[in-house]
Formats: sequence, C-alpha cells, structure tokens
Amino acid sequence: EKARAARYRLLGEAAQKAGAAHILTAHTLDDQAETVLIRMSRGSGLTGLGAMTRTAPLPPDGESTIVLVRPLLDIAKARLIATLDVAKIPYADDPSNRNPRFARPRLRNLMGALAEEGLDAKRLAQLAHRLKRAERAIEAAVDHAMHELTVELSPSGSLCIEARRFADLPGEIALRLLGRAVAGVGDEGPVELGKLEALKCAVDRAQTAGEQRLRRTLAGAVVTLTDRQLFVERAPPRGRRVLTKRQRERAGHAKTR
Repeated sequence: EKARAARYRLLGEAAQKAGAAHILTAHTLDDQAETVLIRMSRGSGLTGLGAMTRTAPLPPDGESTIVLVRPLLDIAKARLIATLDVAKIPYADDPSNRNPRFARPRLRNLMGALAEEGLDAKRLAQLAHRLKRAERAIEAAVDHAMHELTVELSPSGSLCIEARRFADLPGEIALRLLGRAVAGVGDEGPVELGKLEALKCAVDRAQTAGEQRLRRTLAGAVVTLTDRQLFVERAPPRGRRVLTKRQRERAGHAKTR
C-alpha cells in the first residue's frame, strides 16, 4: 500500500511537470477480476465489490485535479501483451507480480481453477459492472432520503434525522444515510463499514424496543437517538486526565492482572 501511494505520488508529480491533466494506466480485465476477488476476501460491501472505475481522481488523497484513466479495463491481459509483442513495443515486467508474498499474485494463481468452473475474469468483471449499476441507483435513493429526512442544525454541521421515517427506510439506504451523516460531521476520516453496521444495529434495536434514548460515538461523531429524532454531532475533543500517584499505582496493578 505504501509503494502504491508512492507510485501515484510520483506519477502525479511527473504529470504536473508535463502539464498533463490525465494519467493513463494499463489496468486490464484481469486486474479488475483480481480486484473483485481481493475485495470479496476482505468482506467489502457493494461499493468495494464494484472494483475499479474507468476514471477517478488521482489517488491517494482523491483531491487532485489530475484524473486517472483506465482505458484498457475491458481488454484481457493476454491480448494486451500479444498486441505489444506484435507491434514490438517494449514494456516492463515487474517480478513482484509473481511474488506469492502478496495477495494479488496468490489470487492470480487461482484464476485458472476458477475459470474451469465458469468464474473467469470476464464473469468477475461483469459482476463488478452490475454492482456499480446497482450502486448508482442506491446512491440516488440515499441522496433523496438525505434531502427529505435530514436537517442541518448548526454552522458546525450538526444534523437531525427524523427517527420514525429513518426506521421505515430500506436497510441499505438507512445505513448509508447514517454513514454519510457520521462522515460529514465527524473528524476521523472514512467510517469503517463493520463499525457503521454495528451502530445501525444498535439504533434498530433501540427503536424496536422503544428505548427513550441511545447515545454512541463513531469516527469523531456522537449519534443520539430520541423517540422522535436522530442527532449526529461532532464529538468533543478527547481530554487527557492527569492521574495522581495513587491512581497510577492502581492502574499499574490492574495491567498486571
């Protein structure tokens, strides 16, 4: 991951020096299929299983004005290599692509066996394409829910969501709406899907049980559920408590138990 970040940083610097607005990479259909398998193995959700997009802001920060383009994403790697060989165009052969220390080469070695069962690179890439299509539809529904159910309470970005209408939303829409609110109000970066799902389960249980109040913290945001509203606010900064000598001794004894 560090090597990937460094590679894109250097590519971005080279593009800026050349006055280029785009960087084209040679990601192929096989790379897309391997990305789907990698993300499946990591338990990715719908967004992650959509794998690579044809265009994207330059990684890793996603804020660059340079656009990353993958024009060969539908082309098989074997076809690309054959084309280069016939045209006598030289290319780099990175030995790390065959190093079994890394997950991608290990999964690449499984592709032959998977293809025999019908799960070849084309099928996996087709899955990613269909999931991207579903992703766009879901995100449009979340946009609508965000507009209809959410009210901004303060200039600091605190949000209020109608609790009863939130409970009536389809599960995936409600999950993403909650995730957007936490990510937008909090200050700790992207919200981990597993932790967001745990928060949504806690909210669901509280609403089903008719609990009057629930309070949870996630990714720098505080989520508070009342009988009518779901509040999402910025969490207060974490202060450091100064311990007395006796408190430090007790803490030390507790660690050794």
